[in-house]
Amino acid sequence: MKSLITGGAGFIGSHLCEELLRRGDTIVVLDDLSTGRLENLHAALATGQVRFVEGDIIDEALLRELTAECDRIFHLAAAVGVKLILERPLHTMNVNMTGTHNVLEAACDLGKPVLLASTSEVYGHQVAQSFREETPSLLGPVSEMRWIYAVTKLADEYLAAAYAQERGLSYIAARFFNTTGPRQTGRYGMVVPRFVQAALAGDPITIYGDGRQVRCFCHVADVIRAVADLMSKPETYGDVYNIGSDQPITIQGLAERVLELTGSSSPIEYVAYTEAYDGLGVHDIRYRAPDISKLSRTIGFRPKHTLDEILTQMIEYYSTPGRG
Repeated sequence: MKSLITGGAGFIGSHLCEELLRRGDTIVVLDDLSTGRLENLHAALATGQVRFVEGDIIDEALLRELTAECDRIFHLAAAVGVKLILERPLHTMNVNMTGTHNVLEAACDLGKPVLLASTSEVYGHQVAQSFREETPSLLGPVSEMRWIYAVTKLADEYLAAAYAQERGLSYIAARFFNTTGPRQTGRYGMVVPRFVQAALAGDPITIYGDGRQVRCFCHVADVIRAVADLMSKPETYGDVYNIGSDQPITIQGLAERVLELTGSSSPIEYVAYTEAYDGLGVHDIRYRAPDISKLSRTIGFRPKHTLDEILTQMIEYYSTPGRG
């Protein structure tokens, strides 16, 4: 099996590349290295079973050429990170919508199945103890630019469903919830690497908001295992799946656990969202946890890594000089 991974030099994409190699795939990685890093692929490239192509999903000709030589597509390329999205909304919409349209068009024309990486952000500020795939989206007004990422990802899901209905595209939409683990960077606002790096450096751990917001953190190895398992079962095509952990923790609780595991004396500081994001319309989402029962029924999924195991790995990873 030969797989194309868009965004394959990124955090999740590089781990997926290694998982597919373990399963016997040969792989083509397409990445523009805007947020991904070639060093993430060093071990994979050393196998001789991975070809890296520096390029953009906006480049229709290149995308079609790579799609033609592969059996399936894992579409992970996207504009990510709250700060980037707020600062470059047009870029975000172009990459996440035009780029995804190009991927789906090539896949449909050439008869290749696609796994589309989506996000828990599509649920918006809906209030629920856990989100099922059928939970309606509740997004904010156009004046709040923070919703652009969610809107583009939801539009991508609708676009895939439309291609499936009208032109027979085989696709899966995977909604990721707070994926973390080694190689994740805090440069784009991801909370676990930010907290770990601050604790290791003895710097203040900065919490946006009051810290009582609740999230569930899933190890990237569990996430990519679910992604690969879903794509290997054609009976899963044409559907949407939450992928994540269903074990909740408050952000304050996360910070306290990082301090305990590192033995750090870093203080915890609280910053209002308006201050953290320069008044650009970012506000708190109080509770976000997935219902993963559908994924469990379909592929027998349960996360294998506890939060302490995740944090311990992250602490070890960022204790190595040069990682950041």
